Amino acid sequence: MKSFIASALMLLAPALAMAQTPAKTEPKPETKAAAKPAAKSAPKAEAKSAKTADKASATKKSTEAKTEGTSSRTQLKSATNQVAAGIIAAEAALSPAELAIAERVHVGRIPCELGAFVTVTAEPASPGHFHVEGKGFKYFMAPVTTTTGTVRLEDQKGGAVWLQIANKSMLMNQKLGQRLADECMSPQQLVVAEAIKKNPPVSVLEPLK
Repeated sequence: MKSFIASALMLLAPALAMAQTPAKTEPKPETKAAAKPAAKSAPKAEAKSAKTADKASATKKSTEAKTEGTSSRTQLKSATNQVAAGIIAAEAALSPAELAIAERVHVGRIPCELGAFVTVTAEPASPGHFHVEGKGFKYFMAPVTTTTGTVRLEDQKGGAVWLQIANKSMLMNQKLGQRLADECMSPQQLVVAEAIKKNPPVSVLEPLK
């Protein structure tokens, strides 16, 4: 009986050994399977990184192009403004006769009839030109020669005329056909007006005594 049991154990020993061996070698295929996804994910990461780099490069180029375009437009606008300023300066240049008239213009805040005021201010950047302002109007004027010797300033665009004689000044809008201010007197003109009141000039229509 004992020999029979020993023989049976000898026959079963190889089977038990074979049953235990696969349990130790099973993890190897799992390691290979796990390694494959890691190998596949690397190219995906590289492709994503390449796309991000391309996108950043494209954005940079677009920004540089926009900046260059804006700079070109700014330079063109600046050049245009300079040319326009040169044309305006050339048109604003006055003759010696006109500059002589400008020297006779009374400046300052000048009172007029009905409580109105006209302010005449010389423009430093444009010799011989004046700003003529008041309630409801503002003009930029230049002197114009006359045959009578009257000081005459005009704003051709606005259609306004400022006339200055010895004892008073007046402002007219020729386009509208309106007198905007009358009986305006600077301190110099006021002196002349008072003198005329005290010693009226002789009229050519009155007979000589």
